[in-house]
Amino acid sequence: MSTHSKPVFLRALDGETLATPPLWLMRQAGRYLPEYRELRAKAGSFLALCYNPELAAEVTLQPIRRFGFDAAILFSDILVVPQALGQALWFAEGEGPRLEPVADEERLRAIDGQADQDKLAPIIETVRRVRAALPRETAFIGFCGAPWTVATYMVAGRGTPDQGPAKELFTRDPDFFQRLIDRIVVSSIDYLNAQIEAGVDAVQIFDSWAGSLGPGEFERWCIAPTKRIVEGVRARHPRTRIIGFPRGAGALIPDYVTATGVDAVGLETDIDRVFARDAIQSLVPVQGHLDPLILRAGGPELEREVAAIRSVFGDKPFVFNLGHGILPDTPIAHVERLIAAVRA
Repeated sequence: MSTHSKPVFLRALDGETLATPPLWLMRQAGRYLPEYRELRAKAGSFLALCYNPELAAEVTLQPIRRFGFDAAILFSDILVVPQALGQALWFAEGEGPRLEPVADEERLRAIDGQADQDKLAPIIETVRRVRAALPRETAFIGFCGAPWTVATYMVAGRGTPDQGPAKELFTRDPDFFQRLIDRIVVSSIDYLNAQIEAGVDAVQIFDSWAGSLGPGEFERWCIAPTKRIVEGVRARHPRTRIIGFPRGAGALIPDYVTATGVDAVGLETDIDRVFARDAIQSLVPVQGHLDPLILRAGGPELEREVAAIRSVFGDKPFVFNLGHGILPDTPIAHVERLIAAVRA
């Protein structure tokens, strides 16, 4: 593939500085779109939508058709891996995911050492369908949750404000927690490799709760497992680009980049831009980091922020994105205004 037949998103990840940065949004397939809400109602539940290849592929493609983003991201959830390991998973309406907590030896023995690939097969079929339907110029991103973030849900059985149950467990019994992390690492490598073999161009590792770890904890529970995943993917797919997103890690991100070997890194909304440019973008391409609240609010401030972000990061390889997922009540007109501003 020649450089200029390659999607601009992949060119940026390869280290090319582009006059107009590629653009996609985290959670770009979601509740702010009426066409998504229609299919979500048709599916009956969020999980049913994730595991229906026809509908999940359509949801993945909806924002590409409407907005022409430079990359599509697979519609799924980070918690399909615990479910494939044998942990019960369900979504409580209006409350989010619920799992049967894994906090003792009996529960750890009850989940398999490796994920059941048959349970993940519908998601891999979604990848194949999206790949076949995507325009040639649009890149395709697969993903998994990082082991630390996934483990916080597996231990607590739900999202928690401070990740306290997981922290208490690794403090009390680090060997037990390491065995849980090891299961997630092995399964995540297999899952990402299957996505790549079915057609994704790049993968992102979402560590949504990385910022809740102290420096020593960050090294053991964020960096080390992520490094193993990167190595496990590279062993089979050395040319596939890997994006890390250690949300909230701030000043620890340069260490994360250097130690894990990711090809690019996502920046959260609150990070200092000059620090990110000088200490992080000097190492790898960066992706981010517009505040989703500013996108929701719209108006002149949205265009000012877009210009400010581009002025800081535009002289080196950069992908424009949000600092976290798009909010469900974001007006579509504001997304259109964002795209016009980024591509002006």
